[in-house]
Amino acid sequence: MIRAVVFGIGECVIDQTREFGGWADWLGVPRHTFAAQFGALVAQGRDHRETFEVFRPGFDLEEERAKREACGEAEWYGENDLYPDVRLSLKELRQAGLFLGIAGNHTARMGTVLRTMFSGHVHLTGTSGEWGVAKPDQRFFTELVDRVAERLGGDAAPEEILYVGDRLDHDVRPAAATGLHTALIVRGPWGVIHQHHPDAALFPTMRLTSLRQLIGNIQDLNSAPY
Repeated sequence: MIRAVVFGIGECVIDQTREFGGWADWLGVPRHTFAAQFGALVAQGRDHRETFEVFRPGFDLEEERAKREACGEAEWYGENDLYPDVRLSLKELRQAGLFLGIAGNHTARMGTVLRTMFSGHVHLTGTSGEWGVAKPDQRFFTELVDRVAERLGGDAAPEEILYVGDRLDHDVRPAAATGLHTALIVRGPWGVIHQHHPDAALFPTMRLTSLRQLIGNIQDLNSAPY
């Protein structure tokens, strides 16, 4: 029985179009050119961060983040960066009595931003920068289970948690290997591309085109006979 739902960050609750467009501007590259190279790397199963190297060999992401912050262009998220289905979906799931969390690969600074954005809407917010371990490392999901269990009074098994993400490699496979239920949300570059991979029919507990589908799917799963 699912008692907790935890969402990934980028392309799950946050539309990263503006964020990556900002990086294209920082590199001095047309946004459509940057997006095309980005998508090509995702389709090849390569690390999307190689996109920066294509346009600026030797690119150091952390160094460039610091430069942008010094110039007043620090990474940030605002209400307009949320996918339209996020707020209502969180409300429906809270009303159903589910524990809610947001956790993914982001800096500790972005963890503070996200806690402000989702204060009063979710019970747990965490980032890889704060936890010291990043997806797809299974230790990220072990840490997640421990933190959910702690918030639920020390009583939560992996199979009682549903992790929602847009990637098979960083979200669905490692979360499933840790014993969690998983949902693949088909949006953003990874979700659109990964939906056609054979593993998309094997690993996710459910596949979504909108977070609004979660409430019905979870109710059906929790009421199914075992």
